[in-house]
Amino acid sequence: MTDVTGSTSVGASEASTAELVRQAADEISRLVRDELALARAEMTEKGKRAGLGAGLVGGSGLLVLYGVAASLAAAILGLAEATPAWLAALIVALALFAAAAVMGVVGRRKIERATPLVPEETVQSVKADIDELKEGVRR
Repeated sequence: MTDVTGSTSVGASEASTAELVRQAADEISRLVRDELALARAEMTEKGKRAGLGAGLVGGSGLLVLYGVAASLAAAILGLAEATPAWLAALIVALALFAAAAVMGVVGRRKIERATPLVPEETVQSVKADIDELKEGVRR
């Protein structure tokens, strides 16, 4: 509607539509911030799990190195003199290898649980939000 000055007056229904659009924009903005915060928290947790797993795998590699050194010591002692000293070194080497195997398996499992490095819960939540918005627009 145009008045005598040529300006358009805004009706009550247009003002409420504008208000609804503003509220929707505010809600979407808050929703996006909340989803980003959720994604950040989820990725932080996955990063911690992956870091712990990587540390355990690295530790198992170090124990394998010590196991190899003890095995070499056992072989040398066994060949140098046929006494029980080599047997003690061999037992230590086997214990180190067993500990390395346990650490490696535990570390590998932790890494597998941390991957894929995608915020899965956040992705599902965003998809649900999009579906809800689509449904609201259809109505």
